[in-house]
Amino acid sequence: MKTHTITTSPYSLSVDLACRIVSEGYKIELGADAVERIEKCRAFLDEKIKTCKEPLYGITTGFGSLCNISINADDLSTLQSNLVQSHACGVGETLAPEIVRMMLLLKVQSLSYGNSGVQLATVQRLVDFFNNDIIPVVYSQGSLGASGDLAPLANMCLPLIGLGKVLYKGEVRDSADVLALMGWEPLTLMSKEGLALLNGTQFMSAHATWAVHRARRLFKAANLVAAMSLEAFDGRIEPFGDEVNRVRHHRGQIEVAADMRTLLVGSALIRRHKEHVQDPYSFRCIPQVHGAVLDTLNYVAPIIEDEINSPTDNPTIFPELDLIVSAGNFHGEPIALPMDSLCVALSELANISERRIYKLIGGTRNLPSFLVAKPGLNSGFMIAQYAAASIVNQSKGLCWPTSCDSIPSSQGQEDHVSMGSNSATKLLRVLDNTTRVLGIELFTAAQALDFRGAAESSPRIVELHTEFRKRVPFIDVDTVMSPLIEESVKFVSSCI
Repeated sequence: MKTHTITTSPYSLSVDLACRIVSEGYKIELGADAVERIEKCRAFLDEKIKTCKEPLYGITTGFGSLCNISINADDLSTLQSNLVQSHACGVGETLAPEIVRMMLLLKVQSLSYGNSGVQLATVQRLVDFFNNDIIPVVYSQGSLGASGDLAPLANMCLPLIGLGKVLYKGEVRDSADVLALMGWEPLTLMSKEGLALLNGTQFMSAHATWAVHRARRLFKAANLVAAMSLEAFDGRIEPFGDEVNRVRHHRGQIEVAADMRTLLVGSALIRRHKEHVQDPYSFRCIPQVHGAVLDTLNYVAPIIEDEINSPTDNPTIFPELDLIVSAGNFHGEPIALPMDSLCVALSELANISERRIYKLIGGTRNLPSFLVAKPGLNSGFMIAQYAAASIVNQSKGLCWPTSCDSIPSSQGQEDHVSMGSNSATKLLRVLDNTTRVLGIELFTAAQALDFRGAAESSPRIVELHTEFRKRVPFIDVDTVMSPLIEESVKFVSSCI
């Protein structure tokens, strides 16, 4: 059994490590440094509440526009419990278990720095939920991505106090029943704890972490599929030369061109004489378009890693400085803008992929119309392109940047919000759509390459084609296409 120790070392949690922890059955534990910092901060806060004569936001006051209302010391625990209950306003579809597991992991990491004032027992209960695969039921809508992901984090944290529901061993159950089954008492939240649990960007950053991890793998697949399409279309190699790409200086463009050249090493098809002087943009400009997507991905990934290695609740507590600061580290703007950018980039990856599909079925360059031997009697890949076009259209609609919008809340106290939660959920939708379009391109390119002469391609493309044909056959006459497209999408998702 693999175990990951949560530490407060800088950048101890990478995007790829977080995804491995969540998907590969890791257990997590709090390191000694995290335990020490959590306990030190809680002790400092308890003493501060006793001695400080000034109101402390969210600790001895109400929340949001109620920040000027002081709370009696006897009611501080009730204040935090009320906060979690009142803010559990999530609606819509329930999140996939892996997203909620990621939220749990990232919340534990955020609380481990000793800037949040929570009890050690509260963080440990989140660890216990993760390790025992007790998955709170969290909904996809309700967060403004500003005072943190309030609604989804409230739903995630309800089970800590014996409320809400959890997914346990494949069944959605009342959390109180599962706590009893485990022999655990519901937690009694202390001052500041509800706010620490609900403030934070873990809904947004969980989606972003998954998206970056999957997008990295999908990008490699996109280059490979594009190389097969280039071979099938009898494309030219010159646009992928080092000199012509390096002179423009963009790192992504240079890397994509080099990758394409590597993928095509040993191909007889790419070396043979071409009658056409140049290829359409969707082939000729693969380095420029795919390269821009890579540059965007490389810009976004470090920002997400900054976020998941940070405390993002409010107020922020600095015991060593005798300081409690009410600020805005829960605001989602730093990751909302990059997520919207990545959404656009992934949509463009699908957009250019669909254009290559369109060219491959067009009946040019000695390929049969719609990639069947007897078009007319057979429609072949005609509607596969329709499906790709439909998906691309939907993604374009999803590319409107939600971070451009802000709807004030809390009687104007929270007067600018990031809407990053919607950036997060639509990013994963566009990522899924792009995977589907690339699956359709692979389906189409493999068919076209059979007509061109698959054995004459490069060893890497021949290997890809051979493996693909073990799962998806050559289409001789019309057949039901949906299952074959689904298998192609699965191949892109898991086998490249």
